[in-house]
Amino acid sequence: MTTGFWYPQTATGRSSLIPAQPWHYSGDLLTVEYRTDPARVRELLPEPLELAPEDPGAVAFIWADWQSCAASGQELLDPVRAQYKEAFVVVRCSYRGRTYSRCVYIWVDKDFAVARGIHQGYPKKLGSIHQTRPHPYGPAPRIEAGARFGATLAAADRRLAQAVVTLREPAQHNGFVNGHPMAHHRRLPAIGKDGGLALDELIESGAAAFEGGTPWRGEAELELFEAPTEELARLEIHEPIAAYYRQVGVVWDGGRLLESAPYGQSAPQNAKDES
Repeated sequence: MTTGFWYPQTATGRSSLIPAQPWHYSGDLLTVEYRTDPARVRELLPEPLELAPEDPGAVAFIWADWQSCAASGQELLDPVRAQYKEAFVVVRCSYRGRTYSRCVYIWVDKDFAVARGIHQGYPKKLGSIHQTRPHPYGPAPRIEAGARFGATLAAADRRLAQAVVTLREPAQHNGFVNGHPMAHHRRLPAIGKDGGLALDELIESGAAAFEGGTPWRGEAELELFEAPTEELARLEIHEPIAAYYRQVGVVWDGGRLLESAPYGQSAPQNAKDES
């Protein structure tokens, strides 16, 4: 008999790439918000999602430097299993009159983070992500007015994005684009040829618990670059909004089903209304 939350499943389950939730995160976030053409956001929203009614072209580009663990916390004492970085792009959308956030692109640098993304409905790919870390001593920036942070993203040997964030003052929040529950799709093609989807779910998820330090607001210089296997640059920058830095702690402990499609169909059908 085999066990384990994820593949590979073994007699003990110790080899599973990811443990069972809840998952706990501590991280430093750099967020850059800007406006793009709402039509470019719309093309990334599958049915039944629609554009957000307010500021539909708003985008958040977020770099995150994480330490994460399961309930036991044992990964923190084996840092290769706990530490990873990611860069992700969030837009807002509407479902049945409610505004949601949605991650449309995301890159991470560890395999366990990719696996968690598959479970959560994040479209994760492998990439190379770096961001300046604050420190109270030496040349690293402090969390204070005038501090400057750099961030870069590359994948498949191509640089996709880079940013320089300059902090100006404490803020009341960490931006507005990524401030809603997430609306994601969990999809898996059927194994048979032309078999449609074996799994087709629209789900809602968010933090089961959250704590954070004082957000700082500033401005950013953000650049996006073309690449042969990426479409990030289609979300072109029309107008900057603001940039933010914040240290956070988050717990993720599952989500809930909004809609699902019967086996073999590719378009979701309404499930029971839990809204």
